[in-house]
Amino acid sequence: MSSFRSDPILWIHIAGLATLPFFLVLCLLSLAIGEPLFPVWGELLLVATVGVTPLLWMQLRRPFYIYSLLGIALKPENLTEQQRKILCLINTKLNRVLSLVAAIILTVILWQLYKVVPQMQHLVSFLPQWHGLGLLLAALTFLASNLFLQVPVSVARILVTNDTEFAALEPLSLENIKHDFTILGVQVNQILPRLFQSFIGSNRNSQQP
Repeated sequence: MSSFRSDPILWIHIAGLATLPFFLVLCLLSLAIGEPLFPVWGELLLVATVGVTPLLWMQLRRPFYIYSLLGIALKPENLTEQQRKILCLINTKLNRVLSLVAAIILTVILWQLYKVVPQMQHLVSFLPQWHGLGLLLAALTFLASNLFLQVPVSVARILVTNDTEFAALEPLSLENIKHDFTILGVQVNQILPRLFQSFIGSNRNSQQP
């Protein structure tokens, strides 16, 4: 049986972390559009509320179902026993704490970004200077930033789990998966082609000592 760490969906979500700088830059440039409409604290509160609250609430109440990509989700009934064990590691107190820490870190980063907004305004001077639209774009890109940090953080916690701990886990029941996780997208029987799954899995296994 292959290691649970060879599950390709885990590595795809980890790779999503690479998009974080891109969305943060877009957030910064969006904030630089036009002249401020509200005091600094008001604009930061608006962007942070839209960008942090929905995802943090989801992660604390019903965590993101990691077996989903780009608007499609693997039907819970099609999960293997190993995948249902992996989900046990998502819905834990530790992951809730990690989600809260990630949200706080990104909020601090947002504050640091806002400090350099005046230096970025010349880069977006060719755009219509509608600050309201800029705030909306900033909030949405900050929301995307949170998504591409929160999910990899949850997955990273799985990857550092030792084999003994993982082997002792009881697979989640189908009812618990549907009740305890936020499943987004159209549910399908398969997300990744089997050939791709085998290729990723064999590569991961070959790299293990």
